[in-house]
Amino acid sequence: MTPETMAAIHGAAFTDSRSWDAKEISGLLQSRLVFFVSVDAGFALGRAVADECELLTVAVHPDARRRGFGLLLLEKYEAEASARGAATSFLEVAEDNAAALALYERCGYEIYGTRPGYYTRTDGQQIAACLLKKALN
Repeated sequence: MTPETMAAIHGAAFTDSRSWDAKEISGLLQSRLVFFVSVDAGFALGRAVADECELLTVAVHPDARRRGFGLLLLEKYEAEASARGAATSFLEVAEDNAAALALYERCGYEIYGTRPGYYTRTDGQQIAACLLKKALN
């Protein structure tokens, strides 16, 4: 999957906030610490450092939602994170993203904090980020 394809999916998936463009994604992928996993309808980007990994983003095209692709991408991300030596996974998600929060909690992630006003919507609204973590087995 190319950075251009990833940017198109990210843009379609996150219409209410600023999405990442191909240049930003390409820049992230230049780091040996950053990796991605993908399916036809989406991708996940992660960054593994020492024994920790951060899920930078998961994006599934809106036309393919509610078909298990988010779960599959999360499983693939966790497998790659573990293969890179990560024992713990961290992520941030908008507190109003109920579908993502439900997925992460179903997969064993726990909320350990928030960041008020972390996300800015296209309409200017400020949304808190929920901070989640999970021990990887």
